[in-house]
Amino acid sequence: MNLKEYRQKRDFEETPEPGGELSSTVGSRFVVQRHQARHLHYDFRLEMGGLLKSWAVPKGVPLEPGVKRLAIQVEDHPIEYIDFAGVIPEGQYGAGTVEIWDKGSFRLNREEPDHLEFTLSGEKLSGDYVLIHTDSKNWLLIKRKPGTG
Repeated sequence: MNLKEYRQKRDFEETPEPGGELSSTVGSRFVVQRHQARHLHYDFRLEMGGLLKSWAVPKGVPLEPGVKRLAIQVEDHPIEYIDFAGVIPEGQYGAGTVEIWDKGSFRLNREEPDHLEFTLSGEKLSGDYVLIHTDSKNWLLIKRKPGTG
């Protein structure tokens, strides 16, 4: 886990995004950022291992139990990105408007290389979720039905 790919994609003299460092603090926060780039999508990020593990979710994080959404894993982001909202300028990677849609804490219930189970406690999102790796960078993000976690 490192921020090399994140830094290679950005010119920090042009973008307001944080450069960030790998953090030694242990946290359990999450954020969902509404990102109006070339195509509207939502960036789902979990604070793990001193950085933000990140997925782009084209149709948004599911609110209803049993709903499955494609989640495309993207490069890890620095912890400071958890508070980022602003405009990434034209010509920069991810150009467009980033807004914080929801944030809160999570409890990691199970962690395997291709399977994460967690409970979200946010303003809009709450309950049990699972991320299942399907192939390449593709994962499924599923809100679990109560009592199935």
